[in-house]
Order: sequence, then structure tokens, then C-alpha cells
Amino acid sequence: MDSLQQEVLDIFTRTRALLRGHFVLRSGLHSGHFFQCAQVCQHMDAVERLTELLVGKLAGLEFSTVLAPAMGGLVLGQEVARQTRRRYIFAEKENNVLVLRRGFTFAPGERVLIVEDVVTRGGRVLECLDIVRRMGAVPAGVAMLVDRSGGALRLDVPAVSLLELSFPTYPADALPPELAGIPVEKPGS
Repeated sequence: MDSLQQEVLDIFTRTRALLRGHFVLRSGLHSGHFFQCAQVCQHMDAVERLTELLVGKLAGLEFSTVLAPAMGGLVLGQEVARQTRRRYIFAEKENNVLVLRRGFTFAPGERVLIVEDVVTRGGRVLECLDIVRRMGAVPAGVAMLVDRSGGALRLDVPAVSLLELSFPTYPADALPPELAGIPVEKPGS
């Protein structure tokens, strides 16, 4: 682990954003680890530093708008937009599908950076990519704090993360005994 990744992990540990136990992830998979980014978002100094590190990895990506999926990406997306002086909008769930509301829209060809906190399978990121394309804009890339896929997630746009980790995940019917013996939590994202 390099010094940047260690600093990021230290911030998550210090803010109690990295949890250990038995969790159901948004994907429906179970894990012994959970990133609760809402914990880190209580500390604006930590958000500012994490975003500064993330923005440093965006060199060469041209975008005029930041799009974040609610809830997890909201604070981080807004801070990326603030630090890069770009427009900021967010997608939110309506009938269990991400949509743009509140009059948000894109100009044809507008270059959009999608910002998310933690990605395991990439469901919300893929929904955002679809929104951008359906509205005639161009996805410039994806920026995330944590890639839980350990780099296995494949997107058709440039993607950057501060951490690539691959904690084991399990379907509900295939839990290892040590996880099955712990009460399950669904802390939300």
C-alpha cells in the first residue's frame, strides 16, 4: 500500500468510516467490512483532504459538470465541484431508479464527471452513465473514493479511485460460518 492509500485508509479509520461486522451491501451481497462514508462526511477537514487527493488524480479529464448519485456521492460530489469550480448536480431515486429531478438537465455534448463514494458492483455509477448518455451529454469519467471491486470493475470511461480494496463478499445463501454467526446489519450508504 502506497503512502496516499495509507493516508486515505487512516482517515477512514480515524473517522470510524470503516466498519467490521456482518453487513448487507446495497448490492445484496454480505460482507465482513463496510465503508460508511457518512461518518467521514461529518468531518469537513477529512472531506476536503480526501477530495483534494481525488482531484489530484483527475489530471487530463475535461469536464464542466459533476454528477453525484444520492445519497453516498452527494457531499463528495459537491466538494469535487467546489474544488474544481465546476457545476454540480445530483441524481436521486424515484420508484427505485436514479433520475434527474429539480429541473437538472445537460446541454448536448456537455462533459460530465460522475463522483461516487464507494463502488462494489457499480450499479449507481452505471445508472448515472446511462442518464448522461440518454440526455445527450458525454461521460468524461468516474471518480470514487473506494473501489471495493479491487480494480475488477470495468467501465467504458476513465475511472479513478483513492483506494482499491477487495473485501470478500458472499451471497446470503453462501455465508462462511464466521460471518453467519454474527447478527447482520444494513447500515445504509
